[in-house]
Amino acid sequence: MEMDSAAFEELVIDELDRLPDEMVDGLDNVVFVVEDRPEDGSLDLLGLYDGLALTERTQYGTGELPDRIVVYREPHLAACESDDELRDEVHTTLVHEIAHFYGIDDRQLHELGWA
Repeated sequence: MEMDSAAFEELVIDELDRLPDEMVDGLDNVVFVVEDRPEDGSLDLLGLYDGLALTERTQYGTGELPDRIVVYREPHLAACESDDELRDEVHTTLVHEIAHFYGIDDRQLHELGWA
């Protein structure tokens, strides 16, 4: 599947806007970033939460760098064959990485059917 960076970023923003308010309202000091690939160049990783989960924070105040949720464009395109499939996969990736922000680990995500 082919899609340029700008169109993919728009799709990510669109899917982020479609998420339930109760899921995104608690996202404090979090930025969403679209990158082409993970640093290792692989196509295996669709997204990444880079930060400290709420459940692991003892103190959080001003001055901290924002947590990052990264969505990787090329792995998504390699994994999907249609626009609908791509949209669904981006949605799932966003939910998955936001869950990590809230302290939900991969095991719990599998139990909930989100991974």
